[in-house]
Amino acid sequence: MALRAKLSAPKEERNHWAWHSAKWMEVSASSLWTNERRLEAENYLASGYGLRLAMDKRGTPAMHTLASVWQPSRLKGIQVSREFGTPFLAATQVLDLRPVPRKFLSLDRTDSVAERMVSSGQIVVTCSGSVGKTALAYAPHENTLISHDLLRVTPHQSDTWGWVFAYLRSQQAISMMGAAQYGHIIKHLEPEHLLALPIPTPTHERLAEFDVAARGILTRRNEAWRLQRESESIFSEAIGAVASSERKSTGFEVKSRELFSGRRRLEGSYHSPAATAILDRFHTAKLPTQTLAQVTDGVWWMTRFKRVFGENGAPYLSADELFSVNPPITKRVMLEQAENAEDFFVKDGWLVMACSGQTYGLNGSVALMTKWHERAFLSHDLVRIVPKTDVVRPGYLYTALGHPTLGRPLVIRQAYGTSIPHLEPADIAATPIVRLSNDLETQIADRAEKAVSLRAEADQLENDIADKATELVDQHLSGTSI
Repeated sequence: MALRAKLSAPKEERNHWAWHSAKWMEVSASSLWTNERRLEAENYLASGYGLRLAMDKRGTPAMHTLASVWQPSRLKGIQVSREFGTPFLAATQVLDLRPVPRKFLSLDRTDSVAERMVSSGQIVVTCSGSVGKTALAYAPHENTLISHDLLRVTPHQSDTWGWVFAYLRSQQAISMMGAAQYGHIIKHLEPEHLLALPIPTPTHERLAEFDVAARGILTRRNEAWRLQRESESIFSEAIGAVASSERKSTGFEVKSRELFSGRRRLEGSYHSPAATAILDRFHTAKLPTQTLAQVTDGVWWMTRFKRVFGENGAPYLSADELFSVNPPITKRVMLEQAENAEDFFVKDGWLVMACSGQTYGLNGSVALMTKWHERAFLSHDLVRIVPKTDVVRPGYLYTALGHPTLGRPLVIRQAYGTSIPHLEPADIAATPIVRLSNDLETQIADRAEKAVSLRAEADQLENDIADKATELVDQHLSGTSI
């Protein structure tokens, strides 16, 4: 297409074509006929290829000297209902802030079950689609079948575990994994690519430092998960058992006056028996409720606009990234393009809610903001919620809105649209928030806010050791001992 455009341009412009200059470099023939015999130009043009050559010239040992890397065979599981199956997580779900299984597989009909499960502390690397994302498995991943689209990395010696994890999160390792990937539409990374990745070995003192930091990350994330589950458990016990009125064989009925009052919602999902049963339980238990609007200083979203990205822009977080574990900043948005750019930033203690996407996935998810989020320019696809702190604690509101069975159903029933459902701020503001005793709300808020704080600490620790690993690799490349 570039050639066609050039040929169709006026003759005097053809020799000054600036929009389609080719990216190229020279490589020796021996590079094409050794090792994997890669013929794709993009692999040699990637910056990671140059790093790989530089580290090879330094005589850097390969990953296989420090760790084993393997991948379970392709999964051919038999999907069954929740009560009969074992939860399954796809690769992208493993990286979610709150991994929620959507599929349940028959354990008896699944081969190599032990290989498909992970333990807390297992290093995993994405190897299909967006490759090279490294994470530590923790509590919510245990006793769960994990996709084969995650490579498992197991160090040979326990004292190198923290370093291997930090190294795989370094800028150089990410770049080299990107240069090793293959495929046209969907990129892939094989265990052999990771095993051949050069990795320098620091001193024992350095290894011990990385080990302590990595264990600090794991401990904080496990404790955060425990506290979040505990806060939700206290919330559940305070409300009591909710009996759904849904009749699976015949559907359900609603009174006509409920269809022709208020917003006049005719979608069956809005009148979900699960949501109706929760509201009935509030009434039966004589638990007071207030709308979200009554306990907040504002519920709103930002207007859509054309985003222009640049290296000197502010850190940008999309809705997908915000609800991932320690999302990397991959884009920076130029603030000069928007007249009200400062309104896209949030404050510590605010809540944000995803208002676009599938109702079984991201849509309706809620997150509690921290100091770290204050520096980021957030997507317009996130509804901003500002709690009245003298009326309700942010941690309690976070739990009441995000509780998987007692909060989320009341939010997500408000979604409208078929292909990509949306939530309106006005509808979200009308969500009923159940009120408990001051003591119970304090217990819930304390645990929820501590969980969010621990996750933020873990993320910062993870970023710190990734930066330190990047620094050490630079020293290694310069010839300095690490």
